[in-house]
Amino acid sequence: MSTSFAEALSVGLLVLVLVCAVVRPWGWPEAVVAVPAAGLVVAVGAISPSDALAEVQRLGPVVGFLAAVLVLAQLCDDEGLFHACGAWMARTAAGRPRRLLAQVFVVASVITAVLSLDATVVLLTPVVFATAARLGARPKPHVYACTHLSNTASLLLPVSNLTNLLAFAASGLSFTRFAALMTLPWLAAIAVEYAVLRRFFAADLDAGAPAPADLAPPEMPLFALLTVVGTLSGFILTSVLGLDPAWAALAGALVLAVRALVRRRTTPVAVVRSAAVPFLAFVLALGVVVRAVVDNGLASALGHLVPQGTALPALLGTAALAAVLANVINNLPATLVLLPLAAPAGPGAVLAVLLGVNIGPNLTYAGSLATLLWRRIVREHDTDIGLGEFTRLGLLVVPAALLLAVVALWGSLQTIGG
Repeated sequence: MSTSFAEALSVGLLVLVLVCAVVRPWGWPEAVVAVPAAGLVVAVGAISPSDALAEVQRLGPVVGFLAAVLVLAQLCDDEGLFHACGAWMARTAAGRPRRLLAQVFVVASVITAVLSLDATVVLLTPVVFATAARLGARPKPHVYACTHLSNTASLLLPVSNLTNLLAFAASGLSFTRFAALMTLPWLAAIAVEYAVLRRFFAADLDAGAPAPADLAPPEMPLFALLTVVGTLSGFILTSVLGLDPAWAALAGALVLAVRALVRRRTTPVAVVRSAAVPFLAFVLALGVVVRAVVDNGLASALGHLVPQGTALPALLGTAALAAVLANVINNLPATLVLLPLAAPAGPGAVLAVLLGVNIGPNLTYAGSLATLLWRRIVREHDTDIGLGEFTRLGLLVVPAALLLAVVALWGSLQTIGG
């Protein structure tokens, strides 16, 4: 196969896969189109079977880690952890929307960092809708916080986002060093989000809400909470011992799964379903298609654009390129494309890519799959989120958050070292 035809076919299939992932015709899972597309690029010779297998093997541990975290998040929801958070917010906000926004920021940031962005989008967003309705507050500021923080607040830990897992594997950092380097960028980006959302939605937040009747203190599901804390401790322990943190995630998921099964609160089928197997297949297939695009010309084209080194201007350029690419082809493919190009420059460049692909998607709907999923959930709650409003808010948030986060990353690298 000629290189030009292989490149055109690979790019065309990548666009088709992404469009179908966004539109999901007839409600099909993303894998329905992605898996045949991956098979096609192999069948026609756009990528060799050995290279395709190598890509699947490279992504395998990451996908396994993701499956364990998804199961853990769903079982925490089954235990009532998210509804307890909603009840706590409703009780302590005391009819004040600005206080509720601050609480949503705290809860969404922690949930995103610990249980992944999918938990914030799929499980927390409906709880926030219900909490706002319970207080009589306008939901839009609080619901926007969920989608923005599902991207921005996923910077902290390797487990917070699939892009983080990929960057973690490429960086060569330990779990604790990764978290240490990303703490300041995480805080800086969240601070920008909070300041801008308070200003942007000032009218909604000033509208006020009636003070609720006395609400009973929420019953916190202690077992689930302790399991999450234990899982986080396991991440640190595995990092110290040089083990794959996926074992800690698997242990946490197994503890909650066994408890739920013994108490007949779930079934084996439900546990397997919570792992989102079709989505995991989509990730593996997408990796093969992206590898075909990279091998057939995209790597050489982007190689001239990726800055070299980890000086502040280079980190800014790398993060900006990643943000732009995330909004053009979605952040997951952008991560798969850019990490091999940035990795030779060291962990700092890899983390700069991560800042771009995690903060950048707040600019457009197509920037991340999490944002697209959030949009569906919002529509199910009869709330209209216009493209113009979403983009205006993104234009105010993304450049400022990205700039401050990169500066914070550079400072962390100077202090801690890569």
